[in-house]
Amino acid sequence: MVRPGGRSARVQESVHAAVRDLIAESGRDALTVPQVAARAGVTPSTIYRRWGDLQELLSDVAVERLRPEAPPEDHGSLAADLTAWTELFLDEMSSPAGRAYIRDALLGDPDGSNAGQCSAYAADQVEVVLARAAARGEAAPSAETVMDRVVAPIMYRILFRPYGLDAAYARRLAAEVLA
Repeated sequence: MVRPGGRSARVQESVHAAVRDLIAESGRDALTVPQVAARAGVTPSTIYRRWGDLQELLSDVAVERLRPEAPPEDHGSLAADLTAWTELFLDEMSSPAGRAYIRDALLGDPDGSNAGQCSAYAADQVEVVLARAAARGEAAPSAETVMDRVVAPIMYRILFRPYGLDAAYARRLAAEVLA
């Protein structure tokens, strides 16, 4: 059992910070477990025991970086909120950093739990938007419908057809799910 805020949390944060710093300094391709361990002040065996290998560590860091920092902004209506959130989601996920985090999250995820966590982050954000709409008395689609008709096409396009990903595409998806 991992104790929140205990040694385990401190080790995770120092290792994550070391990964982020080393990638910023030298690039992702130059990263090694011994470098990360030295920077984090832990032994390489600590990293191997906790994460297994470098790819799983990168996946864990990516999932943490993909966690939204704040709830979606309230723009006063479902259409405005969902459109703004969709544009921001597309912009963040399709950026070079976003693509790298998506790639890392998926590559070091043999059981799919990191992908599931990333999906849960998006679903949580969508649910905030939909709950606000419900509180205002607006009719809204289900969260699953938004995930299937907004989030899924964006992620598919980012991964397999990365052209035409702009604000107009995001606005079109949001408008279609609300139609």
